Amino acid sequence: MRRALALALALACLASFTAPALAEPWPDGAPNRPGIGPAFPEQTEAPAQITRPAPALSQVASGLDTPWGLAVLPGGAGYLVTERGGTLRHVARDGAVSAPLAGVPEVVAFRQGGLLDIALAPDFAESRALYLTLAAPAGLGRSATAAVRARLSQDMGALQDVTEIFRQDPPAMIPGHFGSRIVPLPDGTIAVTTGDRMRHAERAQDPATGYGAVIRVTPEGAVPPDNPFLDRPGALAALYSHGHRNLQGAAVDPVTGRLWTLEHGPAGGDELNLIEPGGNYGWPVASYGVNYGGSEVSDGRAAHAPDFVPPRYYWDPVIAPGGMVFYEGAMFPEWQGDILAAGLVAQAVVRLDLSGERVTGEERLAEGVGRVRDVAVDADGAVLFLTDEGEGSRLMRLAR
Repeated sequence: MRRALALALALACLASFTAPALAEPWPDGAPNRPGIGPAFPEQTEAPAQITRPAPALSQVASGLDTPWGLAVLPGGAGYLVTERGGTLRHVARDGAVSAPLAGVPEVVAFRQGGLLDIALAPDFAESRALYLTLAAPAGLGRSATAAVRARLSQDMGALQDVTEIFRQDPPAMIPGHFGSRIVPLPDGTIAVTTGDRMRHAERAQDPATGYGAVIRVTPEGAVPPDNPFLDRPGALAALYSHGHRNLQGAAVDPVTGRLWTLEHGPAGGDELNLIEPGGNYGWPVASYGVNYGGSEVSDGRAAHAPDFVPPRYYWDPVIAPGGMVFYEGAMFPEWQGDILAAGLVAQAVVRLDLSGERVTGEERLAEGVGRVRDVAVDADGAVLFLTDEGEGSRLMRLAR
């Protein structure tokens, strides 16, 4: 664990613990790209850990339709859940699911597109402000990853004052690899993650576009004056980092204030990245995976350094990451500061034990529960997550 726990948390640990790391990594099958080694120790296959007693799994709500993003409302007011088809719903703590909220912007709900992430503004309790990402229609069958700011009505029945703050350009025909997470940063700006729209050879390495990128804007959509590409001729002023494939997880470390992301690899090569302003993360020139048909990506280069920022951790075979969160809570003090990541292919909540910037252990929680799309921490420290199972999707809870 990365920081000392308060006395009360230490006492809570007496009744529970995370078992020491085992010698072997979590058993998850054969790699897609055997024979490729990590660039540094602890970059992959961290030793397996097991929390004892195992957290209790329960259902909060059912009947959700392909949910994508989850936000915990303050004051015990329940949760907001996006559904990829274009609806936003309020879920009460007792599991009651509301009718769709009014005022949600139009989306392209096709293949991987639709209504995607949701995040509350840091001052939500006073402002009622929140942020959404979506696949926005762009005419002629095209779409673009976009982000909006809105205000939740007092009765939680509608969005008001909806304002677009970012739109990926140019739009694309292919309905895939939209990203996308949206995260308020400690300095008051907003990070938006995007995907390469399955046009990686053309776009992900091009700083003139918002493809395969982390975007940084103000809450009003303006470009911050210290953005790293602001003075580079031809580069997108809102660009913060690029060379990503399909960023579907993002969270801020509450201790350091730095942004971490989760990136879908091809077959093998899912990545956990620590974002550096102006960083190039290598896709599609460098990857620890291979194309789905088994051919090499680009010329087969795996090592990122010295030309690109290497991932802090990667998976082969993949977990197919969704959302992520840094754990802060009293219920599982032994997890304090760890990363909890949604795993679609892993069908689990993936816990990464961090020591500084190194992953020192990995655990699969609720393994086999179904495709996990997003994860959050409730006010009492319980872990909430969404399953992505079409019309039978659920909001689930891990607690002790």
